[in-house]
Amino acid sequence: MILGLTRGWSFAGYAIAVILILPLFALLVQATLPDEAVFSHLMDTVLPTYISNSLLLMLKVCLGSLVIAVPAAWLVARCNFPARRYFQWALLLPLAMPAYIVAYVYTDMLDYAGPVQGFLRQFFGWTSPQDYYFPDIRSLTGASIMLSLVLFPYIYLLARTAFMEQSSSLLHASRIMGCSPWKSFWRLGLPMARPALAVGMALVAMETAADFATVSYFAVPTLTTAVYDTWLGYGSLSAAAKLSAIMLLVIFAMVGFERFARRKQELYQKQAKLTESDRYQLKGLKAWLSFAYCSILILLAFLVPFIVLTGYAIDYFDESWNSRFWQYSFNSLYIAVVVSFICVILALILMFVRRVSPRKADVLPSRLSSTGYAIPGTVLAIGVLVPLTYLDFAINDVYDYFGARGPGLLFTGSVIALIFAFCVRFVAISIGSIENSYKRISPSLDMASITMGQKPTRLLWRVHLPLLRKGIFAGALLVFIESMKELPAALLLRPIGFENLATHVFQFVSDEQLEHGALAAIVIVLVGLIPLIYLNRSLEQES
Repeated sequence: MILGLTRGWSFAGYAIAVILILPLFALLVQATLPDEAVFSHLMDTVLPTYISNSLLLMLKVCLGSLVIAVPAAWLVARCNFPARRYFQWALLLPLAMPAYIVAYVYTDMLDYAGPVQGFLRQFFGWTSPQDYYFPDIRSLTGASIMLSLVLFPYIYLLARTAFMEQSSSLLHASRIMGCSPWKSFWRLGLPMARPALAVGMALVAMETAADFATVSYFAVPTLTTAVYDTWLGYGSLSAAAKLSAIMLLVIFAMVGFERFARRKQELYQKQAKLTESDRYQLKGLKAWLSFAYCSILILLAFLVPFIVLTGYAIDYFDESWNSRFWQYSFNSLYIAVVVSFICVILALILMFVRRVSPRKADVLPSRLSSTGYAIPGTVLAIGVLVPLTYLDFAINDVYDYFGARGPGLLFTGSVIALIFAFCVRFVAISIGSIENSYKRISPSLDMASITMGQKPTRLLWRVHLPLLRKGIFAGALLVFIESMKELPAALLLRPIGFENLATHVFQFVSDEQLEHGALAAIVIVLVGLIPLIYLNRSLEQES
């Protein structure tokens, strides 16, 4: 704390927060503007379907992810079986796989013309679809299964941590009282892990609500696709803003639920740590069934899509390895580097003010700036369009006033809108990373530095920055990866003629030609593996 910290630092913090939450306010204001024709038409026709599909999809994905993740987390955390140490990190791999790529691969395999139904027809002698029943993968249930395969690691990771942190003395007590592994799981482990499971389900629900590509590919109308279609199809910003406001209500309900669950989780106290000898030693059939369950999960959620992608990339390498691939790779790299740099700078200023300011109100800017991460990319894109469009018109009006020709769409017609949206969405990641690093720096260092006459700027530059470098690197890396993968905001805000790897792959997926975009998809998946490796190393070091 620096008692004489000037007000300029506080103003800088609030200025950053105002800019970052401006899209949210603009969206809410735009939603109040009259646009009865389009929105009334939507309410009378398709809006109830959009809402019910969105809620049903979230419910099915949450339940599907829960059923898949909890047994895997329990087995890895509490039992010993073949390859358990490899499964504990390999079960995170599906997070690197975009859901729409998984959806395409399985649709290609399970459709009427795919190899699975073709084999069944040949084996049983069926000649037409009327001879047998096969579930339609292009449906709400199909989309929920695809999303569950990709999103279950959120619940798995939190549940595994919760199971591992449960006191070993409770485990010993349950054994003394004659509880079998199943009874110990059902009567002790699962009830104590409920807060962590609730947090994981809230995260899965938010990711499901934000998904655009998968539901769009399966032609399942949800609120996310409604925002996209209303803006591009009807050209109504107000109606799109109203739909976005409905989505925000759902998202904030999820955030409130997650915060409530996390508050309950803080009531637990970790006691004696779980050791290797405390785990149930599974043998024989039980051990191999556990091995098979974890193997099948990894196979279906990661290996099958990755192998198919690799095959496509090899077969179509000559067609894909062209100047467009390099141009789109450069665009993705360029945007991701700029966004990472800006997010780290903003996060450093916000967290420095929060740490050293004597004014309690200076805690608020960093918290307000983190709200953007909870907003889906499609909704955020509408929120960014509103103020930037007004700004573009205002600048051109000024030029007209002086009789000059205006610059046109200076912000909404360039990558500035894209960079701004990504910064709003991902600055929370760099804030969280730097905040964690700041917690490891003793306040006595600040006191000693101030006592020696150092000014705030020199304190930040000469004391904090060297000690924060790991947190800065981790934050920049995570923002870089997320920027490479972000699709909905890029689809709505990209300038005409501008493509990156994510939009390039999605275009081929939409045209049922993923083979031609497989090389770009492989790059996205491999880049997505970097934070998983980093996360796994961090967890191993903590354990």
